[in-house]
Amino acid sequence: MHISDWLIVFIYFVLSFAVGIYYSKRSGGTTENFFLSGRKLTWWLAGLSMVATTFAADTPLAVAELVGQNGIAGNWLWWNMLIGGMLTVFFFARLWRRANILTDVEFIELRYSGKSAAFLRGFKAIYMGIFMNTIIMGWVNLAMIKILLGMFPEYVNADNAIYYVGACMLFTAIYSAISGLWGVAVNDAFQFLLAMGGCIILAVIVVNSPEIGGIEGMKAKLPDWALRFTPEISSDSSANNETSAGGILALTISSFLAFIGLQWWASWYPGAEPGGGGYVAQRMMSAKDEKNSLFATLFFQVAHYCIRPWPWIIVGLCSLILYPDLSQSDKGLGFVKAMNDYLPPGLKGLLLAAFFAAYMSTIATHLNWGTSYFINDFYRRFISENKSEKHYVVIARVMTIVFMFLSVIVTTQMTSISGVWSFLIECGAGLGLVLIMRWFWWRVNAIAEIVATITPFIVYGILFFGDFGVKFPETLFIIVPITTLAWIVTVYITKPTDHEKLGTFYRRVHPGGIGWKKISDKMPEVKSDTGYFLLMINWLAGIVMAYSFLFGTGKIILGDLLSGMLFIITGILAGLLIKRNFTKTGWN
Repeated sequence: MHISDWLIVFIYFVLSFAVGIYYSKRSGGTTENFFLSGRKLTWWLAGLSMVATTFAADTPLAVAELVGQNGIAGNWLWWNMLIGGMLTVFFFARLWRRANILTDVEFIELRYSGKSAAFLRGFKAIYMGIFMNTIIMGWVNLAMIKILLGMFPEYVNADNAIYYVGACMLFTAIYSAISGLWGVAVNDAFQFLLAMGGCIILAVIVVNSPEIGGIEGMKAKLPDWALRFTPEISSDSSANNETSAGGILALTISSFLAFIGLQWWASWYPGAEPGGGGYVAQRMMSAKDEKNSLFATLFFQVAHYCIRPWPWIIVGLCSLILYPDLSQSDKGLGFVKAMNDYLPPGLKGLLLAAFFAAYMSTIATHLNWGTSYFINDFYRRFISENKSEKHYVVIARVMTIVFMFLSVIVTTQMTSISGVWSFLIECGAGLGLVLIMRWFWWRVNAIAEIVATITPFIVYGILFFGDFGVKFPETLFIIVPITTLAWIVTVYITKPTDHEKLGTFYRRVHPGGIGWKKISDKMPEVKSDTGYFLLMINWLAGIVMAYSFLFGTGKIILGDLLSGMLFIITGILAGLLIKRNFTKTGWN
């Protein structure tokens, strides 16, 4: 690191803190200002904030690792989640904004009634806001430690790395506590542009290095499997997408069906919840209106899947050539090695600042989001009701710092994050359908959602400790049906939600549809949503649009201009169809 590199990093930290100070006044006064920016975010700012949050410090390394192990097709392990993301765009974004609540956990007592609803709200506030949230932040901290160890082996070691990351996290917690979501969102936009710009610069420099020789040189030096965009679907039961030792991502037919046919709607996963939720719902609810909420989420899906990955993919492909001796589990380190080996003074500091930006945007969101659950859905709901808004804002700022320290403690107890991804999906398998159906079927109640939350853990435990030989993702074919059957049976053997509560919910959200006919028939004066056929067409068109832009961008980068332009044109046509349907429904 040259003095110019450290100067760039220093300027980045100064600018980030200045943004926090500038927006500190807007965050005070009410919890709505602190947690939802007063519901005044534009679509582009809310969308940039979403995509910045999902761009964590470990994301480029994770993508580079997938590419190093299974080529471009390895990304289908997360590209499949686009299907559920587009469902959120067209079916749920406007509903979340219309609900006019502070957190997605508050939705529980807006939709359900009784002690079971209160229990579920309090449980999720603690489980999501503290337990799950601190684990995720610990995951992100571990990734940042890995980056610092790779970049500064002479200064950073296993014993002192936590102090460097802790200092960065404290800095992030302070500006998050001062500025609330306003400062977090604006910093997200700045940090995303910096992080994305730095990764693009790295990709351009590495691919044009003498060792690679440009895109054509890279293609000539790589095996064919590394450049394939789609996985290999095989009837061979020995095909294994988890442990392929260098080669095209191979999926059995059952694994392919589990990813494409089940995972996107059936499983809960942070940032990709069926029906929206978490910090994605927070950004939707912070938008200026329903239109901005929908456009923000659409922008997020396109940026997340179509634009972001390609610089990381290119570096991952180059690292296959530059660092062939890296083990399968260390392929992601090729990204850090490329930074060290190919960036000149100044640009190395820019990339380090970019990684800090990716890290801090994720941590800032999780601190604000987790605190919102604790304050709104536990502290104010069960511990200290009827206090002033300023009181809750003060407590929120204190708890932001407290959660920061908790996550550092959790980080010191973590040694590996391997398997966390599949574990979270399996332990949320089947819950996704409840999170969708509670919007569109009046009969779903709080006890059913509790059953859908608990059952996957039980079935997963039986499969894991019973050693039945069924592995992820085939486990979804067992966990999802059992969970679905359990909560549907629960719906019919337990009392429905109080009809007065259902009426209040319907008047506010008016989702429409046949699933609410029993309630809507009693209030004909409420104008309910229509046009679900057009929403279905928009959802399918959105999927085609995003995948077309994803493949088209990649084909053009790799020099296949004709195929790339055909994909791009297909994506544009799908986008025009969506615009036409928006015009029909008054969204133009």
